[in-house]
Amino acid sequence: MAPIVFPRADAPATMDPVTNERESPTGVRTTEPLTQYMQRVNQRVRAFDRRHPLLWDAHVTGFWVTAALIDYVGDGWRNVTHNPGAPGWLLLVLSLGLSAPLLLRRTHPAAVLLATTPFALVNAWSGTALQAALLQLLVIYHIALRVPLRNLWWAAALVLAPVMVSTARYGEGEWHQQIGSHLTSIAVAVLIGITVRTRQSYTEALEDRARRLEIERDQQARIATAAERARIAREMHDIIGHNLSVITGLADGGRYAAGKSPERAAQALDAIGTTSRQALGELRRLLDVLRDDDTAHPAERTPQPGLTDLDQLIDGVRSAGLPVHTRVEGRAALPPGRQLTVFRVVQEALTNTLKHAGPETASEISIVHGDRGAVTVTITDTGKGTPPSTPSDGRGIPGMRERTALYGGTLEAGPRPHPEQGWRVRLHLPEEPPQ
Repeated sequence: MAPIVFPRADAPATMDPVTNERESPTGVRTTEPLTQYMQRVNQRVRAFDRRHPLLWDAHVTGFWVTAALIDYVGDGWRNVTHNPGAPGWLLLVLSLGLSAPLLLRRTHPAAVLLATTPFALVNAWSGTALQAALLQLLVIYHIALRVPLRNLWWAAALVLAPVMVSTARYGEGEWHQQIGSHLTSIAVAVLIGITVRTRQSYTEALEDRARRLEIERDQQARIATAAERARIAREMHDIIGHNLSVITGLADGGRYAAGKSPERAAQALDAIGTTSRQALGELRRLLDVLRDDDTAHPAERTPQPGLTDLDQLIDGVRSAGLPVHTRVEGRAALPPGRQLTVFRVVQEALTNTLKHAGPETASEISIVHGDRGAVTVTITDTGKGTPPSTPSDGRGIPGMRERTALYGGTLEAGPRPHPEQGWRVRLHLPEEPPQ
């Protein structure tokens, strides 16, 4: 028994070029609108022309050469000629001279017009009046389509010159009738060329705009990706850097207390284990967000740290051996984003103090709340070290500046003014703009 194959829902529809019907993946046949069908055929023809321009020009030129020779061989020219006794060689030369140059009509239309004009003048002067002379209107169309429009004046004059020669020599009809009818033909050819040219320019402008929008979309995607990578790098730096600094302080303290107070050493080891597990948990949550298979391994979503988590942060720093004093003025409910910025700046400042300030260092944190979300945070220490102050030294201070800039705030980081000793980090977030 043959297996049953079900069509995919996202499979492309097939098109029957004979019946002009489109068949969906589910087997439903619908008739494609005629305009869409013609547009699709036109696109295919244009694509073929772009790939093989010479082949297309050769076919078109061959058609007009054949038409000119049929007019010559079939004696159709005798119905309108003023010179029925014209020699055959002249008719052949004029037929080929007026039609063969059309091979270059798209690349060099002005040169083709100049090349066919002598044959058109001989055609008018000899009175043969071959219909192939009308092919100059096709050249006028390509001049209007591709050449600067200022060239239309002399091109129209070249096309009208044989008409004036024929009217002056054979006197058939009145001047204004002959010139008026040919001017109308020239005007129609020019208008068609300008219309097609305008449409092509409009289409090219739309395609160029689509390309630029696509490039802009890709650039925005790259910028968003870079911004997200920077945000993740900041979070990982804050989480790993701070907790490793605390663990380092606890390990140094535990080693010092191991020989004198085993109970203090055991407490330090417990604190190291607690801090390590907390760091691993935060890092795991951050990495889970980056996983592609969210459905198979849904990331645990917990609130970002805020001001209420500062006490736990400070307790961990104190357990690592850094005395920290806090002072809070005023009370205000800050938005989560501002709370995260304050938390990360305090965390990074304390981390730098643990890493660089040296022994016998104390730190002080001052938080002053203002109106409408304004807050000023100052973190100072009494250490003898000098934390990094340039972007080349690390990601800590640049990360704090980036977080502060999100809310239009300012961040100052540097040594305390003389004669005070130590380092100071000052964060100020202005008031929130009114809604």
